[in-house]
Amino acid sequence: MKSNPIIQDFLSFLNQCPTSWHATAAAVKILKNKGFRELKEDQSWNLTPGNRYFVTRNDSSLCAFILPKSTPERVRILASHSDSPGFKIKPQPEIRKQNMILLSTEIYGSPLLNSWLNRDLGLAGRVTFVNSQGNIESTLVRLEDAPLTIPQLAVHLDREVNEKGLTLNKQEHLNVLAALNESLPPSSSYIETLLRQKIEFKQLLSSDLFLFPLEEARLMGFNQQMIAAHGLDNIASLHASLHSMVHNTSSHENDIKMIVCWDNEEIGSNTYQGVSSPFISQILERILLASNKGREDYFRLLNQSFCLSIDLSHAQHPNYMERHDPQHQIQMGKGVVLKHNAQFRYATDGNTSIPLKVLTKEFGIPLQNFVSRNDIPCGTTIGPMHSSLLGMPTVDIGCGQLSMHSCRELMSCQDHLDMCILTQAILETPEIPKTKKVENT
Repeated sequence: MKSNPIIQDFLSFLNQCPTSWHATAAAVKILKNKGFRELKEDQSWNLTPGNRYFVTRNDSSLCAFILPKSTPERVRILASHSDSPGFKIKPQPEIRKQNMILLSTEIYGSPLLNSWLNRDLGLAGRVTFVNSQGNIESTLVRLEDAPLTIPQLAVHLDREVNEKGLTLNKQEHLNVLAALNESLPPSSSYIETLLRQKIEFKQLLSSDLFLFPLEEARLMGFNQQMIAAHGLDNIASLHASLHSMVHNTSSHENDIKMIVCWDNEEIGSNTYQGVSSPFISQILERILLASNKGREDYFRLLNQSFCLSIDLSHAQHPNYMERHDPQHQIQMGKGVVLKHNAQFRYATDGNTSIPLKVLTKEFGIPLQNFVSRNDIPCGTTIGPMHSSLLGMPTVDIGCGQLSMHSCRELMSCQDHLDMCILTQAILETPEIPKTKKVENT
């Protein structure tokens, strides 16, 4: 897999995405290079049929679309998210203990806490400040030159840790070690001192900073068949969507082709830039308004459209086989995953799964079915919210992975390539397969 250009591009993309802001910025750069034009939500839109556009919200959610050459009647959406579970630095984080400087953290989402211990960590995020001219600005930062760590208690001081397991107090045990006291005067702010090495400012107004591992994404295993990286969930799905969008070669008479990447999925999506917001519905309505269409056309478009919700799935863990449903054992490297749940934690049903089953068979892509054990509740995705808030048929798919929500996750290269083929097929197939209703017998 080392020489595969898509995999190499994926590795490079992963290394550019320590936060959702950076992921959006990296995606925007690619879109601009491929001729997509930026739109602003607070400005008027003058849209031209056949052209390519993108719009961001709060620097961390993104929507890109290609307009049809005729009046829009349907939309094909590839939906993913860019945030990952981890640790956010608190607003007043500095703790001085003994001769050490620590930074207090707040847990974002549901990370596998122990996986962040004893690693070389950097800081990345968005900061807002008053510049030398007195204007308020914000910028993205990535701080790697002064690595931090969360040191674990030595086994000699926690004798039963290997028998009883690691217990972490989220308030007391997850402060990150930044420096020794001697490196900074007592009156100095560690965060501000660090930021001044990267940017010039009069006053720091706010900083939204997250920890990220400094170890880069890399290929793993014999023949390098796997990828290990931070944030595979869900940068992998963003990359597959983005790759399919910028390499799109077909045009359809009446179909909008769209990708959307959301922030804050890992914390429930109830934010200005989350899937619960009207970001996409407003974009779709503005597209129709630009074509001199009204609300009736908008409602018809939603009902005739299709959304692919893409998020990684659990592959069967070889050391914990009993944690998986025995009839639905997901294997890495054996194809994309169709997700099912009777409580509709995933949006898939019999009808919305049909396009996936038809297209995977047509393009020779293996398809696996995921269902959780009845005694182990599954997570959820943006799929059910996309489906219910937009009133749009939606299906949930993904690629199998190990160590989900760990600081470093693992997936198959071949599964990612299969996902790229499938997402491109969704955008380019002449017609999305549908089920024809017949009279009850």
